[in-house]
Amino acid sequence: MNSAMPPALHDRWPVELLRQALAPLLPGLTVEVLASIDSTNEELMRRSHAGRTEPCLLVAERQSAGRGRLGRQWHSDDPQGPLNLTFSLGLPLTPKDWSGLSLAVGLSLAHSLHPQIRLKWPNDLWWHERKLAGILLETVSWGNMGPSRYVVIGVGLNIHKPAVAGLATEPAGLAELLPGVTAAQALERLARPLVQAIARFEQQGFAPLQADFNARDALAQLAVNLSDGLQGIALGVDATGALQVQTASGVQRVLSSEVSVRPMRASGAPAA
Repeated sequence: MNSAMPPALHDRWPVELLRQALAPLLPGLTVEVLASIDSTNEELMRRSHAGRTEPCLLVAERQSAGRGRLGRQWHSDDPQGPLNLTFSLGLPLTPKDWSGLSLAVGLSLAHSLHPQIRLKWPNDLWWHERKLAGILLETVSWGNMGPSRYVVIGVGLNIHKPAVAGLATEPAGLAELLPGVTAAQALERLARPLVQAIARFEQQGFAPLQADFNARDALAQLAVNLSDGLQGIALGVDATGALQVQTASGVQRVLSSEVSVRPMRASGAPAA
């Protein structure tokens, strides 16, 4: 347990229960909860660059510089209190193939939280075509780690629907699906299954999850607009987690490192 954690945080977060649940799966794990930080991902990346590559679950009630994929800002603070569950899980990992890890993470979160949650390739959770959560993966490798890399898996999950100006579609909040749920309760639901899912991915890769992901695919059979200008119909993911898009020139495999994807409304205008 983080002995420096203020009593108020200790009362809100089941740190010792989380540590007891996760430590058998991740020996040497630490669980920390902070009132505020710039970014949990940034903090674990800073530690890894300083040679600290032990497993760590780092939770922050507020982030001043939280970010999502492609550098987008992730809002986690509010004058009335934290609206979101924001955390990062850092651990050494040695999969044979890294392809599809963010999809495996999203699938685990969706399974743990609610059967109606769907997955927007490659790293968002959706409910009723509204964004509920986002995932950001970052890795670092060092010579003394051998084939392993230290991976930092950042998750931002809306607990209460945030009021964010300038979005065409308002975000969703988990409390709409699970009334009364708190950030701590959500973390308890998803933490152990997430660690187990990552361990399975390390051994088996994404292929065994392909059908399960496609069953929750929020983009399936929708017209999509890719950030590189390509348009087509989303056909689900292949065994590596690449999105398959039917275009005028045939089926294209789209990798998450290449483009972002947005569904298009019937008018042809991309949705948010």
